[in-house]
Amino acid sequence: MNMRKYFKEWERYQLEALLKAKTPVKEICNILKRSKTCIYREIKNGSVKMLDSDLKPYTKYCADRGQQVQDEKSHSKGREPKIGNDLDFVKFIESMVLEKKYSPVAILAYINKNHLTFKTKVCFKTIYNYVHNGIFLNITRTNLPMPRKKVEKEKPKKRQAYSHIHTSIEKRPKEIYDRLNYGHWELDTVESCKGDNTCLFVFTERMTREELIYKAEGKNQKSLLKILDRIERNLSAPVFRETFKTITCDNGVEFLDMDAMEKSYYNKVMKRTKVYYCHPYNACERGSNENANKLIRRWIPKGSHISKFTDKYIQDLQDWINTYPRKIFDYLSSQEYKELVLVS
Repeated sequence: MNMRKYFKEWERYQLEALLKAKTPVKEICNILKRSKTCIYREIKNGSVKMLDSDLKPYTKYCADRGQQVQDEKSHSKGREPKIGNDLDFVKFIESMVLEKKYSPVAILAYINKNHLTFKTKVCFKTIYNYVHNGIFLNITRTNLPMPRKKVEKEKPKKRQAYSHIHTSIEKRPKEIYDRLNYGHWELDTVESCKGDNTCLFVFTERMTREELIYKAEGKNQKSLLKILDRIERNLSAPVFRETFKTITCDNGVEFLDMDAMEKSYYNKVMKRTKVYYCHPYNACERGSNENANKLIRRWIPKGSHISKFTDKYIQDLQDWINTYPRKIFDYLSSQEYKELVLVS
């Protein structure tokens, strides 16, 4: 007898032809070199109910149906999920994703950091696979942070900045790219939905990824200057110059007045900071800023009315981002990393 475990597709069509010719099962076994048990099992799996011309039901073996059943069983094969019956672990993962908006990487870092113990031990890739395959009942792909997409792009050509009166990012000191010194920030605006002028001005520090979020009544220069003046008044001019050494922004209308952004609230001679402008349509030149905006969008999705979110909510969001574990810092938060590097 044939020791192959499963029928091949051509064997199923041969079996269908033999049954149609009313060949005895014993003879079919000899032709296909299969046992009776194997033949009867295949007939059972591939049988379909049909109606004759008089609308009387009858059963017939169909090779296509047998192959379909085999394909479905093959897709269902594989190891049992590692989470097994560990409901505590499952509930913990779901609560961290849905309530705290943590990614799988951040969840595992949180478990290790707080010395939590579960029966299940998996890597972050396994959690992602379980979510994509529907293993978790309450979590879907839409609950996870936006996945990164690798897009091959040609190396962009150097282009002129937005205006000749603006200082291009090309003139920014090269040491700023190394992210070794604190005080170099990226600035962007998070807009509300149509009909709501309220926006968020988002500052991201390049070395520590520290986040500062300020709610403003409008996306304009006046609102931004009010925020910068308020920060300088709270810190004092010398501390502001030391904290905000440079600011890199795009060419939006709210950033057009470079001189006003650089002009100190107290000192009319000495500038409070230096502003650099990215090339048009090059958001990658403010990569840290863009990644921080994705974190904000976990709590304030696109299309939301930002005016409906309270100042306390915005402050809590800022604190959440600054205490979020970062893989780039070996799962320290921005706040912890800042304390570590500034003390050392």
